[in-house]
Amino acid sequence: MGNNFLYVNGEKVEFGNERNLLEVIRKTNIEIPTFCYHSELSIYGACRMCVVDIDGKGIVTSCTTKPQPGMKVKTHTSEVRKIRKIALELILANHDRNCTSCVKSDTCKLQKLSNDLGVNEIRFKERDIRFDLDRSSDALVRDPNKCILCGDCVRACGEIQGIGVIDFVKRGEKAAVMPAFGKELANVDCVDCGQCARVCPTASITPKFEVDKVWKEIENPEKVVVAQIAPAVRVAIGELFGFKPGTLLTGQIVNALKMIGFDRVFDTSFAADLTVIEEANEFIQRKQEDYKLPLFTSCCPGWVKFVEYYHPELITNLSSCKSPQQMFGSVAKEILPESLNMKKENLVVVSIMPCTAKKAEAKRPEFNHGGIKEVDYVLTTVELAAMIKEAGIKFENLTPEPLDMPMGFKSGAGVIFGNSGGVSEAVARYAYEKLTGQKLFDFEFKQLRGSDALRTAELELNGTKIRMAIVSGLKNASELIKKLKNKEAEYDIIEVMACPGGCIAGAGQPYTTESDNKCKRASALYESDKTLQLHKSQDNPYVSELYSSLLGEPNSRKAHRLLHTKYYNRRRITPENLMKLADNDSKKLTVEVCVGTNCYVKGSQKLISEVLNYIEKKGLSNAVAVKATFCMEKCNEGPNVKLAGETMNTTDSDEIIKLIKEKLNLTQEINY
Repeated sequence: MGNNFLYVNGEKVEFGNERNLLEVIRKTNIEIPTFCYHSELSIYGACRMCVVDIDGKGIVTSCTTKPQPGMKVKTHTSEVRKIRKIALELILANHDRNCTSCVKSDTCKLQKLSNDLGVNEIRFKERDIRFDLDRSSDALVRDPNKCILCGDCVRACGEIQGIGVIDFVKRGEKAAVMPAFGKELANVDCVDCGQCARVCPTASITPKFEVDKVWKEIENPEKVVVAQIAPAVRVAIGELFGFKPGTLLTGQIVNALKMIGFDRVFDTSFAADLTVIEEANEFIQRKQEDYKLPLFTSCCPGWVKFVEYYHPELITNLSSCKSPQQMFGSVAKEILPESLNMKKENLVVVSIMPCTAKKAEAKRPEFNHGGIKEVDYVLTTVELAAMIKEAGIKFENLTPEPLDMPMGFKSGAGVIFGNSGGVSEAVARYAYEKLTGQKLFDFEFKQLRGSDALRTAELELNGTKIRMAIVSGLKNASELIKKLKNKEAEYDIIEVMACPGGCIAGAGQPYTTESDNKCKRASALYESDKTLQLHKSQDNPYVSELYSSLLGEPNSRKAHRLLHTKYYNRRRITPENLMKLADNDSKKLTVEVCVGTNCYVKGSQKLISEVLNYIEKKGLSNAVAVKATFCMEKCNEGPNVKLAGETMNTTDSDEIIKLIKEKLNLTQEINY
């Protein structure tokens, strides 16, 4: 088969496996404007910004048009430019344009496109509807007034995470994106992953800023403020200061934090080395005892919360290890007050994280001991950049400064935690030496690396086979869980990251629509691993010293007090507050329909309505009771229905009605 060609503004362009005309055009160094198009999401075609003119077809959206041989495309005719400007004006007329006070002012895609396309005036009347800000979440702030209805957040929540706690509501000028039932984010089963914020082109959903609180702590002379820097931050922050994606800037971050006023700067990778040792020993013990396998990693708080909400039956399979962030905070509050000759309550631990779920994690009650939090504040990469700019620091001109000891020393195993698969590889490096008794020199387990959302590998260590799975994105995790329950797959240890690709794609990282940026960040962490002196957590001398002086043995009682925790079933709805839709009588045939968030967005309300309509028309109210219930522990399916005690998932009311007829021995046809 020969090469395929089309013409863009008269220039011959070759194309192959591109999904659409938009991707072909962008190969020619022409940037087609878009809002609703994202490389990781399905094609939506809502914003109408990517229109082009095709000979014989006229004006079409390039994101929804397949490239065809011989196609002649014009990208910036007067008509095309006019349509794009009108579309932008309509969006801006419905948009809160307080740009100068917006947290996303310098990275807002709407603002950039308005400048690029020369939109200098808005000829349409402004919308007079105002929505309340939703600040209920510990992780995110939702401002519907800045929403442009591109649907990116809706698709991210549904397609990447498979949760669907936000969706479009209402019509016309009242259309908006909201959580289910019009509730606030804190009152639905949001897991704080922030993938909605990561893809939002405006400031409709953003990380919840804590910058002002941290400034206040720094300026308090009684407080000693220390920072920990997560691995993924150091390879992404440069994008906000003109550096190429993946540029490693650990030393510059240290310098900037010291200039801002932080008293000490440490590395979360130190705590990641601790995590490796604790989690690997926990896994080895479970493997030897064949107890509660597979072991799921617990480093990702978005994943942990997902299990607590949607799969509480798997809580005992979660590692009891705290995340590296919380391990660091716990150890810091234990050892630093004495070494710095200060009171524990005056030590402030600030985490610099790529993640919004870490904000909520730090506020979990189990990490607060007598009013003293293990981690006091969590700043995202974007928030750190904001502090640097607010302080007037020219970050691009800074020279590197060293991290403080002892918790600034790390191995490469701790650094690669920022990538999906990094935890598994770090554990493998430890388990190899622990199980074989041999020194590991070839430290890279490249079979555990890659960009696929689900990867599997099998290692054989001294006769012990270890079956490993690595998954990122909670929708992919749900599919894997389903296979485990159906006995279609079997593993010993499973690493799960809520964000696709791992922490390098956290919601607190710089905004980008290019998946290549994630790859560059990931590659930079692996390169950092190569250049470090040590590559295995067990070789970190300061971690070894911590065990000798404080913790004793891995998984000891002291280690469990400081480094481990428990997780809980956090389902919101209990049987006593279920909503009845019809009188319940033990003699009636009972139909229970789940109206939890996932089932609701998948059509449970429509299903209930149609079943009730049938019952009413057939005069079966005395024979059949329909109830709304919550959560049948199959949230990745749905809508879930329980009929006479038998659980099924379906979107077809005809199927339910057919079963009702069978149970009641009815013969009449469905004719409503």
